Amino acid sequence: MMALHPKVIDLTLDRVWRLLAALDHPEGRLAPVIHVAGTNGKGSTLATIRAGLEGAGLWVQAYTSPHLARFHERIRLSGGLISEEALAAVLDECERANGGAPITYFEITTCAAFLAFARDPADFCLLEVGLGGRLDATNVIDQPRLTVITPVSIDHQAFLGDTLAEIAAEKAGILKRGVPCIVGPQEDAALEVIEDRAARLGAPLLAYGQHWHVWEERGRLVYQDERGLLDLPLPRLIGAHQVQNAGAALAALRALEMEEPACEAAVTRAEWPARLQRLTEGRLVEAAGRAELWLDGGHNPAAGVALAEALGRLSPRPLHLICGMMNTKDVAGYMAPLAARAETLTAVSIPGETATLPAEETAAIAKGAGLSASTAESVADAVRRIAAEVPNARILICGSLYLAGRVLRDA
Repeated sequence: MMALHPKVIDLTLDRVWRLLAALDHPEGRLAPVIHVAGTNGKGSTLATIRAGLEGAGLWVQAYTSPHLARFHERIRLSGGLISEEALAAVLDECERANGGAPITYFEITTCAAFLAFARDPADFCLLEVGLGGRLDATNVIDQPRLTVITPVSIDHQAFLGDTLAEIAAEKAGILKRGVPCIVGPQEDAALEVIEDRAARLGAPLLAYGQHWHVWEERGRLVYQDERGLLDLPLPRLIGAHQVQNAGAALAALRALEMEEPACEAAVTRAEWPARLQRLTEGRLVEAAGRAELWLDGGHNPAAGVALAEALGRLSPRPLHLICGMMNTKDVAGYMAPLAARAETLTAVSIPGETATLPAEETAAIAKGAGLSASTAESVADAVRRIAAEVPNARILICGSLYLAGRVLRDA
């Protein structure tokens, strides 16, 4: 499938529409869709919405990307992750229907997900945008039940534009006429673009700071909108940014008229790997000895800011980073907020990824950001070295979801 189109990313909907037509339009037979776009927090917000809906006893499907350890993670049916047999069947069916025509890997696998969802009874179908929104392969649902736009920041400039306004315009491409949209915290330049498109489409906005508010108070999450106030436990997912992500999820659940038990389930049951995840078992944990081992897949400047803030809230321990990044990212922008938190950074290349930034280049950029940096041949080597030198360290493996996936697969 990856050989069917020379470009990994080629944003257009023409190939998707052609294949969906050949499959008799499964996208028109889905359960009510909640479509989620944004730069940061898409996956966490979707996972929190799913936990809330499932907490209300509903059957929920979910499409997310990228996967970490297994492709099956991308397609969650109402009974759990898609089985090997069912995945092979829909992929084969899509390949036959496509007939060898050019189509990207993400496009054909998205069509396979729609085919699986159309045959699986459910109450809701949650779709996470892969890249952008306007021309993303998921943006083929005429009338979703709800759309959500999480915080927009600078990322993927080669595909989405160089300015925040241009990127926000691509994200706002998921808005549909008359369909309510939940909007997470945004910079003014992004919010103006989203509001303008919503006004033109007659899409009601429920925006953070205007229609709903969320904050942490005395170790609790407080959410307020026109329906009233919720006093809930802090999110299971760690970090102040997860309070904001939970707020967007709660706004979505309230727009769907879910009651308080569903809202509490949303924040207490949500799981989303590689988002400041504490690793507690496996070979790397054994190699770490008494050192704490954490994993995070954030990879842009906004993620760096959120990560630095969340790390500052943990109990004091010397922080040492193991970092591998892709060569398409703003590495210096990601590292800048972390430089004040970390004592060292050990750079690694990401195994099996042709677009990995070489460890030597990552280390050089880290030094430019003010970090004491070195390189290691592998994550395992870096963990052993840090644990030997600083037995009480907090070791954070970070910089890329691809690196996080490799760690989880090898754990």
